[in-house]
Amino acid sequence: MYQTILTVLENGIFTITINRPDKLNALNAMVLTELEQAVDEVHNNPEVRSAIITGSGPKAFVAGADISEFVGLDKDAAMVLAKRGQDIYFKIENSKKPIVAAVNGFALGGGCELAMACHFRLCSENAKFGQPEVNLGLIPGYGGTQRLTHLVGKGKSMELQMTAHIVDANEALQLGLVNHVTTAESLLERTKDILTIIQSKAPIAVGKVIECVNVAVVSDSAYTNGKSGFDKEIEAFGECFGTEDMKEGTTAFMEKRKANFKGR
Repeated sequence: MYQTILTVLENGIFTITINRPDKLNALNAMVLTELEQAVDEVHNNPEVRSAIITGSGPKAFVAGADISEFVGLDKDAAMVLAKRGQDIYFKIENSKKPIVAAVNGFALGGGCELAMACHFRLCSENAKFGQPEVNLGLIPGYGGTQRLTHLVGKGKSMELQMTAHIVDANEALQLGLVNHVTTAESLLERTKDILTIIQSKAPIAVGKVIECVNVAVVSDSAYTNGKSGFDKEIEAFGECFGTEDMKEGTTAFMEKRKANFKGR
C-alpha cells in the first residue's frame, strides 16, 4: 500500500515507521502524503486505539526534510509547503487517540518537528534532536518555532534555534523534550508498554485530556475556538458525564472491580 512508510496494527497499537533508511528517513513529498494517509487511518479505523511514529534503521527517526525538493521554490511555493507540513502535524497533535514518537536516532529539522507534534516522546540513547535550519538560511516551517518554545521555554528555544545546537538524549530528557530515554533495543517495547496502560483507560476521557492540554499551550483564538484552557476543561469535564464509560468507571470503582470501557 505504501512506498515510503511501513504500518503494523497489533493489540490496538498502530506503528507507523518512516522507511527511507538510505536517506536517513528524510521527509519528501511522498513521505508527507503517506504519513497523512496513515494518520487518517489512526483517526478513522476503530480497531486503532493508539499509535507510534518511529523511523527505520538504527541511525535516524527522521533526519530532516529532503533539501533537494527545496531547489527552485519561491516564497509562495515555500509557504504552501510549510502550510502542508503544518496541516499534517496538526492532524497528529489533534488526534483524539494517543500518538507517541519513538525517536530512534536523528530527529532534526522536520523530524524534530514531527516528534514534537506527537503527544509525547520516548527516545533511544543515541537520539539527537535539533532545529538546525539557520545553517541553511531558513527557520523551522512545520511548527518548530512554536512547539519547541512550548516544550522547553522561550529562552532555551531561542538559543537552540539560533545556534542550531544538537541536543543529545540526556539533555533532551533534562529539557523536557522527551519523557523517557531507553536502550535502542527496548525503545519500541517501552513505548508499547505505556500505550497499553493508556489503552486500558476510558478512550473518550483520554481524548478529552488531549484536547484540553492542547488548548493549554496554544493562545491562537482561531485554534482554540475562542475558549480558554479552563473553559475547555469545564466543557470537556461535563461531556465526560454523558458517556457510558464514565458510568462504568464510577460504578466499577464503587464495586471495587476493574472497569470495562467501551469508548462510548
